[in-house]
Amino acid sequence: MTISTERYSDTFEFGIHTFGDVTKTPDGSRELSQPEVLRNVLDEVKLADKVGIDVVGIGEHHRPDYAISAPDVVLAAAGAATERIKLISAVTVLSSDDPVRVYQRFATIDGLTGGRAEVSLGRGSFIESYPLFGYDLSEYEKLFEEKVDLFAKLRGEGAITWQGETRGGLQGVEIYPKTDHELGLPTWIAVGGTPNSVVRAARHGVGLELAIIGGAPQRFAPMVDLYYRALEQFGHGQDFRVASHSHGFIAETDQKAQDIFYPSWADSMYKLGQERGWGNGYPSREQYEQEITHGALFVGSPETVAEKIVRTKKQLGITRFGLKYGNGALAHEHMMDAIELYGSKVKPLVLEKLNDQG
Repeated sequence: MTISTERYSDTFEFGIHTFGDVTKTPDGSRELSQPEVLRNVLDEVKLADKVGIDVVGIGEHHRPDYAISAPDVVLAAAGAATERIKLISAVTVLSSDDPVRVYQRFATIDGLTGGRAEVSLGRGSFIESYPLFGYDLSEYEKLFEEKVDLFAKLRGEGAITWQGETRGGLQGVEIYPKTDHELGLPTWIAVGGTPNSVVRAARHGVGLELAIIGGAPQRFAPMVDLYYRALEQFGHGQDFRVASHSHGFIAETDQKAQDIFYPSWADSMYKLGQERGWGNGYPSREQYEQEITHGALFVGSPETVAEKIVRTKKQLGITRFGLKYGNGALAHEHMMDAIELYGSKVKPLVLEKLNDQG
């Protein structure tokens, strides 16, 4: 099988993403156990499928504040409990995993769910997986480059020969199970705005997923332009997709959404800032509201969030939007409400606006 172009869908798609953040009860009196969080995530995915959301992305972390370290296992459970929603990782940390096993696991999910599996490959926003699985951080770039190269070859689903420095080579080996996809398992590379990563996605002929978690979404427009220029230079054509991923929350009104989401967002930002050495105290409500108005937070009423999604699509030409709907200790009950509004209100509003614009 020859890998050339990639077409996932001709329609705009709506996704939800979760990392299985360890949450609290709505009144903040109790932190849930990780098993409770995992069961809640499954309920969230089932609701998303029911209200017409197109894609669910499950993240991978190896930290006490997240319950999901094996997204493929969660996606398999989600696939068994749903009927139509697509199932993607968000992301698979390929640098500290084995490309062959990743392909086999997701091809298995794909077969069991009638072709609903996809994989998004990345290096991860945290580094815990590297020492956990015995990898040297000094090989951070080489690990990802080599493993993406191998994964791209696996998508051909024929006999492959490959040689690298970070794992044993393969000589005329076939990988099982195969999928029913003409071009192999649908695959994306997630990037945070690094030009080299954008070019890598184009070189390997896979989709580009933009992690827009700070600043104005339109600042990523040059990355999209670079991606399509690189696709042309590598001879892949233009029939590829670009997705974006951002944090957000939806409630009946802008004020309610902002009030519910702010405490968990601010607490998460403060903890991350302390950990990485760039925090200057607890983020203010004013900073938060500026990030909603001018930055990457999609927080507000269905009308407000729909407007921002339409604007982002226009600015970047995305064909899929992924909403990271939970953040820190934000309660499961609030997330369920947001998912309901996203599918029943935001999605129809966005599609109506897009149809009106031609």
